Amino acid sequence: MAKGLDVGTMNIICATKGNGSISFSQQRNAFLEMESTDLTKQMLDNGRVLYTQRGGVINVLGEDAFKFSNVFNKHIRRPMKQGIISPEEKDSIPMIKLIIERVLGLPDKKDELLYISVPANPVDNQLNVLYHGKTVEALATKLGYTACPIDEGLSVVYSELSDSNFTGVGISVGAGMTNVTVAYMATPIVSFSIARGGDWIDEQVAIATGMAKERITYIKETDFSLSGEHEIGSVQGALAVYYDALLTYVLQHLKRKLSETAPPDAEFQIAIAGGSTRVKGFTELFEERLKETDLPIRISSIRKNRFSTSGTDSKDPLYSIARGCLIAALSKEATLNPDSSSSSEAHDSKHSSHKPEPIVVTNRS
Repeated sequence: MAKGLDVGTMNIICATKGNGSISFSQQRNAFLEMESTDLTKQMLDNGRVLYTQRGGVINVLGEDAFKFSNVFNKHIRRPMKQGIISPEEKDSIPMIKLIIERVLGLPDKKDELLYISVPANPVDNQLNVLYHGKTVEALATKLGYTACPIDEGLSVVYSELSDSNFTGVGISVGAGMTNVTVAYMATPIVSFSIARGGDWIDEQVAIATGMAKERITYIKETDFSLSGEHEIGSVQGALAVYYDALLTYVLQHLKRKLSETAPPDAEFQIAIAGGSTRVKGFTELFEERLKETDLPIRISSIRKNRFSTSGTDSKDPLYSIARGCLIAALSKEATLNPDSSSSSEAHDSKHSSHKPEPIVVTNRS
């Protein structure tokens, strides 16, 4: 069965389909270096924590890296920065490889199809996205998958805009980057990325307040809303300032890129996704800044998946990218094997292979 993989700066998420529902497996894209002792190893083994050991050093990977960083007041290390493999982290590729292996698992059959989200070329930075994309593809191929890249913004269109015939704007606000794709009937018209996201917000707030970046991230994820008033000089107030700045920056670039094209005369829905959109009040602030931007296309509505604080809601915007990758993979699989059962999960063959039917998500693993 085909799979979808979102390789994000903060999270790596795999989407798979079975028995009429989509399941997600997830790990934080991070690791924490600790001293290796017998007691430490026993504790990690008992807790079934994912880690590696080299000499006298243990690297704790994934979600547990964040947990241990708060307990021991140590800085986590990140294999990716600004949406791509970090050139500043010598252990980036080995760590990403282990996390991807844990999230994906081995393919059920030889050359199983896997669509992987990759960032579009940035418009405000000279980041080498090609190397990142090819490296992630190679890691999946070594596991036995047939890996296919898909722009992250387009994966949002696949995931969220089936009812508008995949015509609209997909915006993914991740930790390292913001990706934007404008598509007409599933065909990209404009696709680009911005080298700013949730990490940029955290870094700017840390500079402004003098508080550790990890602490800022924790506050943003657990005790922050863009709605209402914020005390001047508070962390929450600084977060609101930089969220506002990021959305204004992204929409200005979208307006400029659209002015360089001749978009069709159609109504476009906007779908927003990604972990950095989970904060309360994000959609309302986005709508305010959108009205001020005056884009050269007609916008019919704005869509964002709801976020459940219980962490069990499969409509969480964090999972949109992986879900979109899976839908693209299932559609491609159906065109390659039109007689298989998966063909009923994609559009009829008279349609493009890039127009799969929507898939109802009901649970998360």
